[in-house]
Amino acid sequence: MTNRISQGAVALGAGAVFGIGLSLSGMLDPARVQGFLDVFGAWDPSLAFVLGGAVAVAMIGMTLKRRMARPMLDTVFHLPISTKIDARLVIGSAIFGVGWGLAGLCPGPALSALSLGLMPVVAFVVAMVIGMVVHDRLAQGRAA
Repeated sequence: MTNRISQGAVALGAGAVFGIGLSLSGMLDPARVQGFLDVFGAWDPSLAFVLGGAVAVAMIGMTLKRRMARPMLDTVFHLPISTKIDARLVIGSAIFGVGWGLAGLCPGPALSALSLGLMPVVAFVVAMVIGMVVHDRLAQGRAA
């Protein structure tokens, strides 16, 4: 039970740091993301720096992971097993990218942006949750 509480506390802390970082970097503003994707118009490179910072932090984490026998709060690392690039992965990535480009939000920033109380963000998160539920129902039906 204590290990579960520790995992929850670490997850909450990591999520809070992520949300604060998104807020400080201005990535809760969909116009900032759409400006980055507008390479032939008023291009805004700020997202590239945020993504670069995220990759640098992830590289440090992966380097530390390689040196650890097991995670601090679990018995094993839970990493993806499949490395296969199939139609589901490509189509899902395309849907994610199109949605990100159209809305200027992806799941993490959308959840953080809920704190702003803007109705378009609320609508996006509601639609995102409905999409996740529908996907899970379809995936369960396919597995049965």
